Amino acid sequence: MTLQLRIDDSWFTACDASALTPGRGVAALLPDGRQAALFTDRKGRAYAIDNRDPFSGAQVLSRGLIGSENGRPFVASPLLKQRFDLETGHCLDDETVTVQTFTVRVGAN
Repeated sequence: MTLQLRIDDSWFTACDASALTPGRGVAALLPDGRQAALFTDRKGRAYAIDNRDPFSGAQVLSRGLIGSENGRPFVASPLLKQRFDLETGHCLDDETVTVQTFTVRVGAN
């Protein structure tokens, strides 16, 4: 099984689904040179957001700490600790900032 991201009008295979461990992120290089941060939760639900921390400019969100607030999953940047909603990309600590999210599916090999 593979983890696929919707990019423009097609599906991009980012990695093998077994590469993801609940609560830990993985970075994937996208065809256009950007990076995505991929996550899975304990229920097996997958998420993908831009890996670039908008506050520092570093490609580090895949190494952030996973948590939840009011039932909403988030990742906290390992650098400055701002939290980003994994479903919407909105920063929970600064409403003017968002990161891109990607639609994710698990596909056949």
